[in-house]
Amino acid sequence: MLRGWEFQIQLDEKSDKAIYLQIADAIINDIHSGRLKAGDALPGSRNLARLLNINRNTVVEALNVLIIEGWLTPKERQGTFVADTLPSLKETQKDRKTLTAINNSAVKHYHIEFDDGHPDSKIAPIAELARAYRQIFNIKGRWKMMGYGCELGDEVFRKEIAQMLNHQRGMQTSEQGICITRGSQMAMYLIAHCLFSKGDYVMIENPGYKPAWAAFENAGAKLLPVSVDKDGLVIEDVVAHLKSRKKIKAIYVTPHRQYPTTVTLSLKRRLELIRLSNESVFSIIEDDYDNEFHFGYRPILPLSSFTELKSYVYIGTMSKVVAPALRIGYLASNDSFLVRKVGDLRKIIDVQGDNIMEQAVLQLIKDGIIKRHIKKATNYYKTKRDLTASLLEKHLSSKITYTIPDGGLALWIVPDKQVDWVKLSEALKRKSIKIITPDNYSFDTNIKGIRLGYGSLNEKELEEGIIALAGML
Repeated sequence: MLRGWEFQIQLDEKSDKAIYLQIADAIINDIHSGRLKAGDALPGSRNLARLLNINRNTVVEALNVLIIEGWLTPKERQGTFVADTLPSLKETQKDRKTLTAINNSAVKHYHIEFDDGHPDSKIAPIAELARAYRQIFNIKGRWKMMGYGCELGDEVFRKEIAQMLNHQRGMQTSEQGICITRGSQMAMYLIAHCLFSKGDYVMIENPGYKPAWAAFENAGAKLLPVSVDKDGLVIEDVVAHLKSRKKIKAIYVTPHRQYPTTVTLSLKRRLELIRLSNESVFSIIEDDYDNEFHFGYRPILPLSSFTELKSYVYIGTMSKVVAPALRIGYLASNDSFLVRKVGDLRKIIDVQGDNIMEQAVLQLIKDGIIKRHIKKATNYYKTKRDLTASLLEKHLSSKITYTIPDGGLALWIVPDKQVDWVKLSEALKRKSIKIITPDNYSFDTNIKGIRLGYGSLNEKELEEGIIALAGML
């Protein structure tokens, strides 16, 4: 219930400050002045949008910023309230300046860039991470961290990752089965060179993730494409490859939200793939690149959580959870010999990871900051997904086919008519808008769709970019 608070603000569309930040700052000022007190309820986003005569999504973005910064707290089915414990205004301003500096310093080649699903660095817990990093240097015995550590990564950090995988993703692993890497791509490279020999084959999804393919080919493996439909990879293609009697060592899959199409591998096909893996003795390399951001009731558990699966490699990352610049990934496997090989190779190319950064992230996990951030960020990205879907419906519904995924930071759209993507991409570039064309996902030339990442774009950029795309399809 609203407790006698009337929101008054003059929005300045000519200001350098975004509208949603103007709204956020006005609410902070009312909290600071005492007009809003701890526990007070705010009006619903629809009411605020009507009051201010602006798009509701702008209000939602403002409220999400305040939730992430700690000024507001959402309560399920009750609304949004002023937090009981408020952050420092000075720290908020300092963090905003830091993020502005980071965003301004980034080299931007395009006015709008539809990436393949990057997170929004504006909401990352960068200030908390920086504080944790500084604190590491003030603890007793800090000198112990300055020497060489284990090539698999800090043991305590690996234990925490193992606990997260076991409790949240249904796996049964331990720190001995985990290697911390500098991002998921390094994990992919290490596994490729420890699993494949020249002339081995690896099955890959088509369309799929080309940087992984490059790692496999660099290790001497040959690629066998497997088609993807609305239920994920097509098992009949897997069976056909197995019958070819080629030396197939593994299959690389993204079953939770297939990259790039976002479809989820059905349970029936999961069980069939596991059966084939066990019978034909090939490993399943599972890339769970954005497990954390799931908008449904519960995320689908990984293939690697099935106890009957005899040989798996599970790859994950912290980069999407915190920020892309944070290069911390990990791999887990139930093959102890393979993990030892990974450690030996890691030691040759990179003696160890960043122990201090691992400790800083570990501190955020133990303090509950990562858990709270994921919860807030999930709501934030769900709002962006819904906004993107509404824009597609408004401007492109008669020209494309698309489905709304239950999570992630991107949508897959397929035009109803044949499109010359190279020509269209060049035309958009002249408007300073970038898209990722199908050749970036495709093993051949038959892929017709494109992946639209919405996570890192604001409302204005999303609408402008989609309108421009609609005008050219």
